[in-house]
Order: sequence, then structure tokens, then C-alpha cells
Amino acid sequence: MSDSNGPRALLTRIRYWLVLFVICLVLSGVTAFPLVTEVRFLDEALESWAAPVAELFPGLAEWIARVRGGLTLADEQAPYLLYGTDWLAFAHLVIAVAFYGVYRDPVRNIWVVEFGMIACAGIVPLALICGPIRGIPFWWSVIDMSFGVIGILPLLVVRRMIKRLEAATVTAPAAVPA
Repeated sequence: MSDSNGPRALLTRIRYWLVLFVICLVLSGVTAFPLVTEVRFLDEALESWAAPVAELFPGLAEWIARVRGGLTLADEQAPYLLYGTDWLAFAHLVIAVAFYGVYRDPVRNIWVVEFGMIACAGIVPLALICGPIRGIPFWWSVIDMSFGVIGILPLLVVRRMIKRLEAATVTAPAAVPA
């Protein structure tokens, strides 16, 4: 009979949560590459089949239209500006790769999880400081901050499970000859 809280079961659950987190991280990264196309689709949707959403949240529809206009203009006149979002996407992918170390050896690489938690927490002050500087509506900054809040939750779960795994697998230190 296997122990559902034993080291092997903990490792399986840790890996499940890590895979889920990495998938979300990769998806949030790769969606930054086709930003102009995505915002165009979103704006067109708010003008057609998603019009009830636009009617319910007119500020959202206005913001998406404004963003579309800015992205279209940047894409036409200064496409190099969009290179910044390519780097954003790349950073997400690189960070996702770092979690492979945690997948392989969670106890030894718990620092990657803690790094991810710090990054998630850092989203909040970034949005609160840079949002107003860049003219981002506060409600959009709240959406941005939610990524940090939502992102930190699975990492908290993983960290807690890694600490339990560490406690379950602690062995007595080897005697050191005098």
C-alpha cells in the first residue's frame, strides 16, 4: 500500500504543479510575440460577436481600441519598438526553462521557486509605479497585478510541498573524521 503523503507522492505532486506553472508561463510568453495580431482580433471581436462585453465595459473597449491604434502605428512606423515585447516573451521562456532544475531536484533547486515568487511579488509595485507613468488605466494595472497574485499561488503550494519533501527525506549527516 503506497503512502499518499510519502516522498514519491510529494515529488509527483510537485512536478504536476511545476508543469502547470511552466505551461502558463510559456503561454503568457509566446502570446507576446503576435501582439499586434492578437489585439486586432480582440478589438474586432469587441466590435462584433463580443459586442455585449464592450457594451457592459465601455472603458475596456475604448482601451483596447486605443492600444490597437498605438500598436498598429508602432508596427507601421517604428516596428523596432515591438522588439521590446519580443524580449518580454523570450524572458518568459527563459524563466520557464529555469524550472526544469526544480523538476529534476526540487529540494536542491527550491531557490528557483523562491525567485519566481519574488518575481511575482515584484509585478505589483511595477504595475503601481510604471502604470501611471505610462498612462495605463488603473483597472488595467489591477489586471496586470493579478498575474503576479495568481502566479504566486502555485509557487507557494510547490514551495510548501518541497519543504515537506525535504523533511521527509532528511538523512542523518555522515560522521566527519576528526
